[in-house]
Amino acid sequence: MKLQIDNFDGSGLQDYTAAIEGSRPPQIIRKLHAADELRLSLVADGPEFVVPATGARVLLELRNGQPVFTGYMIDSPVFEYLGWRERGPAYRYKLIAVGDQTLLDSKRLPDRCPFVERSAGDALRQLTQDALPDVFDPGAVQSLDTIPSYASDPQKKWSEQAGELATAARACFRLQAGALSFTPAGATTHNFSESDGAFSPQALTLQPVAALINDVTVIGEIEPQAYVKDYFIGDGLTLRFYLSQTPFIKTNRTLVDEEYTGWPLDPTRWSLTDPAGVVVVSGGRLHIAGGTGVDGATVVQFAEQIEMGGALVMQHGDVTFDAASSALIGGLYTGSISISGCLAGFQVTPNGAQSRIQALINGTATGAAIGTVAGHHYVLTTRLYSQQIYRSRQRFHSSVHPAGQPIGGSPVNADVRIVLEAHDIDPSDPTTWTGPSTVLYDGVISTAPGFCLYALVDAANLHCAIAFTRLVQAVDTEVRTALPGEDYVTALAGSLRDGAECEVTSSGTLEFYPQFAPAAKQLIRVQYRGQGRALARVTDPLSIAAQQRGVDNGLHGISLRVRTPPARSAEDCENAALALLDDSVRPAWTGEYETWSDGLPANADIFPGDGINVLAPSRGAAFAATVREVDITIRDLAAEHSVYKIRFANDAAAALAFAFETAKIEAGLDVVGVPNNQVGHTYLADLTDAEITSATSTSVTLDAGVSPPQGGGFEVRWSDVGWGAGNDRNLIARSTTRLFSMPRLARVQTCYLRQYDASVPPKYSRFSAALHLDYPYE
Repeated sequence: MKLQIDNFDGSGLQDYTAAIEGSRPPQIIRKLHAADELRLSLVADGPEFVVPATGARVLLELRNGQPVFTGYMIDSPVFEYLGWRERGPAYRYKLIAVGDQTLLDSKRLPDRCPFVERSAGDALRQLTQDALPDVFDPGAVQSLDTIPSYASDPQKKWSEQAGELATAARACFRLQAGALSFTPAGATTHNFSESDGAFSPQALTLQPVAALINDVTVIGEIEPQAYVKDYFIGDGLTLRFYLSQTPFIKTNRTLVDEEYTGWPLDPTRWSLTDPAGVVVVSGGRLHIAGGTGVDGATVVQFAEQIEMGGALVMQHGDVTFDAASSALIGGLYTGSISISGCLAGFQVTPNGAQSRIQALINGTATGAAIGTVAGHHYVLTTRLYSQQIYRSRQRFHSSVHPAGQPIGGSPVNADVRIVLEAHDIDPSDPTTWTGPSTVLYDGVISTAPGFCLYALVDAANLHCAIAFTRLVQAVDTEVRTALPGEDYVTALAGSLRDGAECEVTSSGTLEFYPQFAPAAKQLIRVQYRGQGRALARVTDPLSIAAQQRGVDNGLHGISLRVRTPPARSAEDCENAALALLDDSVRPAWTGEYETWSDGLPANADIFPGDGINVLAPSRGAAFAATVREVDITIRDLAAEHSVYKIRFANDAAAALAFAFETAKIEAGLDVVGVPNNQVGHTYLADLTDAEITSATSTSVTLDAGVSPPQGGGFEVRWSDVGWGAGNDRNLIARSTTRLFSMPRLARVQTCYLRQYDASVPPKYSRFSAALHLDYPYE
């Protein structure tokens, strides 16, 4: 072997092989999702010896050039005086070098919006590029499974985040000799078989682990639950209305707050296509002065996709127009950036010396247009509202469902309400700053795509300046009002200075601004999702039956709080439990095997993340495992003989595709177990369209929103508990018709609806429709 060190003193790589202390063999430590370590001692007994410096580059390779370790000195060597020798004083220097990823770990990753619907490999490539652009070769990074959302945290090191991505995809990463790889766990497999002539039985240590689990409760995140509609009525004076539940709110609030303070545009937020060179940032504004005249040629595009779920407020900017223009501003696209592929956006077209702004929906100009005025500012805002907060299920893995074959990941269908508004501000008229916005479009896109591309600008010939762009995940509520005898319209929620009429606080209060006080008898409807802890319990009946012995009923249970991948909903918790049960009902093994490098396959090395097939009939062992750690002790440098100590475990002993938390959960875990073969077939659809259609002083009329199931109906209760035919304690009614009435007993009252079918026992909706009424008696 050959040891080379570059001290970056201008001398380049220098050969230190002869200085390695023979009595203290070099050792390499490799751990899963961690940087390699090289530990060795050098002996210097002459004045020509150059002490390796902090930050020096260290390479240890075979004679054929195959790297065994590449990394950097992170600390100064620890030295020890050995006495006087023939050539003068001699010193021993103890070195610890850390693998290449220490370079990435030393960089602060930028604040960036979460990755959305990207593959794990793509996210890893981007994180690496963010930390050190164009330094490491990502050619061996495989894309693997798509991750619905991953929030990069600048407080975490690159290795931590790479490990989280690898865990979520059941993969392993490696950084060596300037090359980054990201492959499925077990992509490279080694066999330890008693029938192999090179196998050493005494070198294999196996340890069975008593870890059989056939009853798994998975604790997830706070999830959206009940489909809530709160009904109020204005009296001309009241500004504040209290919601019946605390609305669900996503954790990541502000996705982008761009003030355009520097050039070029931040690549973690924007990608720019500008063949005519007409886009520039100056004076705190994004300026566009022309274009190629071709749709889709000059584009400022957001770096991530937009998830069409929950409530999202997209302020495309405070725009001032300098001349007649042709462009799309704030476009959401289902495919390529073009007018025909635009789901929703603001189309700007010439109007004499000025321009006009009109809503563009599904590639077609829709509704009334407003004309621009020289010197005026236009704040263009898109609001998205969907009852489905997440548009894709999480993906989970096990040894049975490896990378590329996950459990979960199905899309979540949803309708999305889109509101396009323009706030016209005349700088010479202060009253326009708090004046109402003009709604150019307010409609529902049925079965909207789950994710869209977002382009701030698609400029054919645009002449404007944009002062800011903000994308904010708002409180997930939709407020709509209706004057007597008129249809409901969306009440714009947000800041008064942005032309909004009201705001909804995270604590559950709807407050109108004084100038927009609801008129007498004006109807107000607030739609949102309630919240609660995501939970699911899944059992394996076959394993339970097999484990029944004497007084033992066979149930071997555990409750786990999943951190990675995050279980964002009860459905995710069920899928996570299924993945865990894949392995937890199997025999659990850990082990260790020690072998000389000569016992490894020709020209092969072994790394954490490699697969191990163990076949040891004499010990009753036949299983597949994953290498978790490799310790290499180099016994003979010249002959390149090393001892490998390989530690491994299967997923039953240590789940490879999960990370867990130990924090206590302040929530009841009394959840009914579902057999693993019934997951996905236990619940009926939720009543997302249920509503109150009318109310008198004595009765309330309900519309369930769908026809009743064959042989079933709708169950209505005063509280969201006790569902089932055997409990009438809080029961209001069971109806077999879509429209039905219930008694009104108070000014303020709430009822809960679920549908049920004719199964035995009957199946119910997973979550309730909660209808809350706060009307004065007539």
